[in-house]
Amino acid sequence: MSKRVVVTVVAGVVVVGLVVGVALFQPWRLWTDRTADEALLVPVATAPATSAASTTSASTTSASTASAPTTTTPAGPVALASGPFRSLEHATTGSATLVRLPGGGHAVQFESLDTSDGPDLYVYLSDKPSDSPESAFGSGFTNLGKLRANRGDQVYEVPAGTALDAVRSVVIWCERFSAGFAVAPLEQS
Repeated sequence: MSKRVVVTVVAGVVVVGLVVGVALFQPWRLWTDRTADEALLVPVATAPATSAASTTSASTTSASTASAPTTTTPAGPVALASGPFRSLEHATTGSATLVRLPGGGHAVQFESLDTSDGPDLYVYLSDKPSDSPESAFGSGFTNLGKLRANRGDQVYEVPAGTALDAVRSVVIWCERFSAGFAVAPLEQS
C-alpha cells in the first residue's frame, strides 16, 4: 500500500469519527440555552418547601380556618410535595413541585430551573429517594417526556394511573448517555 493511500484512509477514519462524535455529543449544547416561561400551577411561595413544611402549613391552615366551612375539593391546584434540585452530572438550581389538579389529575412544575443544555434530556418521576446514587435513577421511573428547556418555569403532566404513592423524586435524565443531570425530592407527607 502506498503512503498516499494510508494517509487517505486514516484521514477518512478521522473525519468519520469526528462526525459521529459531534452528532452524539452535540458539544455546542454546552454554550446554548433554551428557556421556557410557562405559567406555574401553584405559585412558588405557596408550594411546600419540604414534607415537614407541608405538615406545619397544614396544621396552621386548619387552625386559622376552624370557624370557616370546609370543602372536600380545593377550587384550584394544590401543591403536594416540593424540593430543590440537587446537581448530579451538571450544576443545577431551581425546584420542583408535585401538584394535584382540580380535575383529579397531577402535574410536576419546575420553578426557576437552571441546568446545562444537553442531548436527549427527559423528565422522570422516580421511585428512588433524591439522595440515591445517580446510577439508581436509570430504572423504576415514569417518563414525563422530553425536557422542554434547560432554563425557566415549566409544567409536565403526570400520566393518569401513575402510582404517586411510590414517587420519591423527579429526575432530569440524559437517555443517550444514561446520565442524571439533577434530582429533586417529591416525597409526600
